[in-house]
Amino acid sequence: MPLTDELWSSITEIYNAILEHDFIVGLTDGTLIEESFKYYAVQDALYLREFARALSIAAAKSPVDEWMIMFNEHSAGALKVERALHESFFRDFGIDTEDVYSTPLAPNNLAYTSYLLSVAYSAPFHEVIGAILPCYWIYGEVGKELIKKGSPNALYQRWIDTYGGEEFEVIVKAVLALANEVGESLREEEKRMVKSRFITTSRYEWMFWDMGFMRQDWPVG
Repeated sequence: MPLTDELWSSITEIYNAILEHDFIVGLTDGTLIEESFKYYAVQDALYLREFARALSIAAAKSPVDEWMIMFNEHSAGALKVERALHESFFRDFGIDTEDVYSTPLAPNNLAYTSYLLSVAYSAPFHEVIGAILPCYWIYGEVGKELIKKGSPNALYQRWIDTYGGEEFEVIVKAVLALANEVGESLREEEKRMVKSRFITTSRYEWMFWDMGFMRQDWPVG
């Protein structure tokens, strides 16, 4: 069985919970409060900066030149292409980008990115792949699911079109192919560690959307 099949089957409950979350449902039926989407967009822009760092570390650890090139390109893309999407939202909301990047990370965002970077810096390459994969894969699957439904809100439709589009699907497929190639040479214990990383960051994906929906703040201080 390909490694990615094993990984996806391990998060069935998590993925279903994501699809059923009020944030995701609200994107397609238009009920999501725009303040929640604005909060999410700001925090996601901050997240992408740290995700790009993790991808750069994955590139540095890559044993294959083509993988190194790919992750460096994806790191640059997270800062250029996806940042451009977020900054288009900020223009619509009248938010200054300097204010965005001086915003503190929300609790769930800080927890997610801290875990991601900890794995990226300290773990072997195959575990790094397990940790970064949900951000690609879950967004791609959610995008494909939501694009079938569309949204009455033009802002939300722009988000759906980005992650449900063919261009993003090509990126996801490339990382999945890499993961399966890596998985071919892994021992069972190594696969278990990849799965553990994958499940943890999949949980953080759910928590990120929940954070956006609730507009999470620090409870003290």
